Amino acid sequence: MTEVMDEETELKLWKEYKKSKSPELRDKFIRQYMPLVKYVAGKVSVGMPESVEFDDLVSFGQFGLLDAIKKYDPDKNVKFKTYAVTRIRGSIFDELRTLDWVPRSVRQKSKEMEDTIVELESKLGRTATTAEIAQEMGVSVAEYQNMLMKISGTSVLSLNDVWYSGDDSEHMSIGDSIESPKSLNPDIIVEREDIRRVIIQAINDLPKNEKLVIVLYHYEDMTFKEIGKVLNVSESRISQLHSDANLRLRAKLTSMKKGIF
Repeated sequence: MTEVMDEETELKLWKEYKKSKSPELRDKFIRQYMPLVKYVAGKVSVGMPESVEFDDLVSFGQFGLLDAIKKYDPDKNVKFKTYAVTRIRGSIFDELRTLDWVPRSVRQKSKEMEDTIVELESKLGRTATTAEIAQEMGVSVAEYQNMLMKISGTSVLSLNDVWYSGDDSEHMSIGDSIESPKSLNPDIIVEREDIRRVIIQAINDLPKNEKLVIVLYHYEDMTFKEIGKVLNVSESRISQLHSDANLRLRAKLTSMKKGIF
């Protein structure tokens, strides 16, 4: 059974490990946080094609956990769990990218949908509705929603590296940074705060239900099934809304990024 440590004890052990790099302590942390790898892998697996095995995602995530244990600095006022989740998720997506598991046709369709949203919202000067996007693409709303289901995995993948800041190529995902601002130099703090504001603005511009799905999934850590109960719709509908939100965010952030950097 995994030993549960209180925060004070764990902080003490992290500081000890930072000095000693003890293999015994490293193994202790690996055992302690392996359930976190499975948890993150489970969240990533939602919407992935059947060809992507859960056990493979766990294996990919283990590299991220080891990297997090190696690089974690307890003096930077960030809990290890917060730091590790980003490293684990990033490791999984890095491996998926290396495998190039997304079919070219799916990737092209995702890019086509993203480009359509960028162009349409530029013309409208506001957030486009699903019906307007579908019409612009020359398909029915049902056909457009079916496309969203097919690209669900790739939209999650692309959104994972929404933005890179200047700090050791660390990426910022939607709305959060990896390290405490206290650990960053003033230039990096300003840059990350600018990025954060842009990301939050993009989320706030989403249609109501899509915004809610993003907030509940990424910030409240709820599953699609749990979110479905909140909105009183099916789990597959939540997956669809999540894909649509990710696609819209990717399009908005791509446009905004060009205006900032």
